[in-house]
Amino acid sequence: MAARKQTAVNPVAGLEQQLAALKTQLAKARAAHAADAQKSIAGLVKEAAKAGAALKAAQGKVAAAGKKKTPGSAKLVSSAKAEVASAKKVADSAKAAVANAKKEVAAIKSANKLAAAHDKAVAKAEGAVAKRLRAADKKTAAKNKVAAKKAAVKAKLAAKKSAVKAKAADKKRALKAKATAKKAAAKKKVADRKASLRAKAAAKKTAARDKAAAKRNAAAAKRAAAKPAKKAVAKKAPAAKKAPAAKKAVAKKAPAAKKAPAAKKAVAKKAPAAKKAPAKSAATASKRGRKPKAAVAATPAA
Repeated sequence: MAARKQTAVNPVAGLEQQLAALKTQLAKARAAHAADAQKSIAGLVKEAAKAGAALKAAQGKVAAAGKKKTPGSAKLVSSAKAEVASAKKVADSAKAAVANAKKEVAAIKSANKLAAAHDKAVAKAEGAVAKRLRAADKKTAAKNKVAAKKAAVKAKLAAKKSAVKAKAADKKRALKAKATAKKAAAKKKVADRKASLRAKAAAKKTAARDKAAAKRNAAAAKRAAAKPAKKAVAKKAPAAKKAPAAKKAVAKKAPAAKKAPAAKKAVAKKAPAAKKAPAKSAATASKRGRKPKAAVAATPAA
């Protein structure tokens, strides 16, 4: 836009320079015209003076011819008068030319004076216009400067406000992210605690089950081992009445005591079936608050 404005102003400035040069040339031409007119007046005055001198000479001839009293003096007088008339005409025309030249010079001087006054008035008006334009330009420049300053302040405030908003938004986002992270951490902590408690409870439950199963198995094994012992005790009860032969009975029954592995085999074979029964008995015993009677018959067998 600045380039366009510059190209638009340059022709005007060029024309103004041309106008100023033409005005200078016009003033010089006017002065030269007036000088030429004045010079022509001087020439015309000289010619008029010559015509006047010729007229006076012709008049002198007429006077001299009139003084003579000769027969040919009348002709001389008439010829001298004719010469005087022609000289008078030349002198009158020379005087008229001088008068006209003087009038022309006066007109030229008056026109030049008016032109000079006009040029002076135009220059004064142009100076006033230029002064007004400079004042307007100065005022416009001041307004533009104030407007630019206001715009800069406004832009600075807008940038500051935008920065504050961005900072607040960033802070809000950071707080939100922190709260979200804290919430997620709390949720994770609660979930981990729940999972830990569940795992602990499951392990405890599994341990209790294993312990109860081991206890039931042990009770079932004891019961299974106690049944053959009870049978042996029941069969040996009549032999116990014979006191003198007790040693013999014990000595004879010694080989029978060696058959304990058979009883163990019977207990081992019946162990899977015994696992189901102690579960109910142990459960009922635990419900009633009593211990299962597994080791009651084990002591006599020993």
